[in-house]
Amino acid sequence: MSNGMKGWAIVDEEGRLVLPANILHQHGLKPGTRLLVEENHNSLDLHPPASRLGRIYIEPTNRCNITCRACIRNIWETEMGQMRASTFDAIMEGIRATVPKPEVFFGGFGEPLAHPKIIHMVQKAKEAGCWVELITNGTLLTPTTSRNLIDAGLDLLWVSIDGAREQSYADLRLGAQLPLVLENLGKFKASRAYAWLPHPEIGIVFVIMKRNAADLPEMISLARHYGASRFLVTNLLPYSPELAGEVLYTRSLKSRTYLHSPWIPNLSLPKLDYNETTRLAFDTALKGSHSLTITRNDLSSANDSCPFIRRGSIAIGWDGSVSPCLPLLYSHTSYLRQRQRNTSRWVIGKLTERGLLEIWKDPEYVSFRERVQEFEFSPCTFCGGCDYSDNSADCVGNEFPACGGCLWAQGIIQCP
Repeated sequence: MSNGMKGWAIVDEEGRLVLPANILHQHGLKPGTRLLVEENHNSLDLHPPASRLGRIYIEPTNRCNITCRACIRNIWETEMGQMRASTFDAIMEGIRATVPKPEVFFGGFGEPLAHPKIIHMVQKAKEAGCWVELITNGTLLTPTTSRNLIDAGLDLLWVSIDGAREQSYADLRLGAQLPLVLENLGKFKASRAYAWLPHPEIGIVFVIMKRNAADLPEMISLARHYGASRFLVTNLLPYSPELAGEVLYTRSLKSRTYLHSPWIPNLSLPKLDYNETTRLAFDTALKGSHSLTITRNDLSSANDSCPFIRRGSIAIGWDGSVSPCLPLLYSHTSYLRQRQRNTSRWVIGKLTERGLLEIWKDPEYVSFRERVQEFEFSPCTFCGGCDYSDNSADCVGNEFPACGGCLWAQGIIQCP
């Protein structure tokens, strides 16, 4: 994991920006590396290099032992399977040749603990020197599995829980029981060696929508009770017209960018306590017809920043298919502003045919990553809609894959 290091950069006599050696090493910056520099008001943002492989999402299997109401599995028709040992070995070969080591995240569109070799996978990734995370629905997190994950060196366990009450949880997670998940999580917590900073860390992921939003306060308390050091709330990506009515970001998509104009006043807030005295002020600020900035973070403009590209991520499916991100790992239909949007997968290469680093350094893929960093796509997420209802192209001339309709790039949807 990044340790948030700092250091002084120097502009030399020839106008070149010289970065500290420790930061160069941390980010794998070598002579000739291209970095995107972006002016942001009175500051300069230096984007991470598109050349650095920083995080690998590995999907051990796309099978799952439960059925979730909001899952992509309800609408897709795709081959199901689990990762072969040869495919995982190919990933590890690429990791061993990568300096500095990337983070490894076990998760995708299936339940990682359903793979019979998942403990071995975690152990091998740790032995290679990686920070290792895994996400689970918690139903298969038995005491034995918990102990084995801890012994294998897992750094962070994410547990996906979409309801704080048994009834609301069962409404979304069909075939699972919240008491069992919490019992498993409690035993995982208790199995960790006692320390001021227990290891592995525990994280909770909560997909918020209209039908479970009232559970959020109780979920925060629940996460604290079970020792979670991280709590990630993400919006719903609706895969059906019915789910499209559950989203909680309709106003954000309609108005935020249009509020950011010279004719609309900007309200700038500092850090404030949120209590009985300030609650009305905060609510008014969030709902008002003005652009809003909180501690220099502009909430009114488009993000236009891909979290996968910024972290140097790559996604690898169970069959060895390599994609730039999780959303492009599978073709799927979703709904944006009540309009159907078809997203076609993009497989850059397969590990059965090319090595991981060869795929990562493919000129077409490098060019794509740099193009996404600039993010000069059409504003599909904020637009009222047009004939471009998929990611094959957009109205400003970008060809496949066009990322203007990506909700991850606008901070609406988050992945660990």
